[in-house]
Amino acid sequence: MHTTDDGSHVLRRGDEIEYESVDAADGLEKGVLIDESDGAPTFAIRRFVLEAGATVPEHTNEVEHEQYVLEGEYTVGIGDVPKAHRADGNAVDGDEEYTVEAGDSLYIPAGTVHWYRNDGDRDGAFLCAVPNGDDEIELLE
Repeated sequence: MHTTDDGSHVLRRGDEIEYESVDAADGLEKGVLIDESDGAPTFAIRRFVLEAGATVPEHTNEVEHEQYVLEGEYTVGIGDVPKAHRADGNAVDGDEEYTVEAGDSLYIPAGTVHWYRNDGDRDGAFLCAVPNGDDEIELLE
């Protein structure tokens, strides 16, 4: 990692990122690209790899997620979005599943039930930006 003397910016090379398995799901790995430990005051960016055949069970997170699909094709399920978390103030009824691929983006509000499934034979990967702080995961199964 390269940090300027005045701490004004940081450069982390791809080969410096360490990936670890996510306890909530077999076949899901996370690498933290930038977060508060690097001096980023507001957001963290993480890269996830969803292995072929892997499933992430229904869960919620304490914070919102903005995601960008880097590679592969997989399914993202999104449950009812709580009215309090909708920008327009309207609730969404029912669960939806979306097949996503490289170039697609998702916004998952805090507290929204969501899940992932990779039925393909290629790994999927995505970037996830979240506010710094507690990103507690609550499994619903």
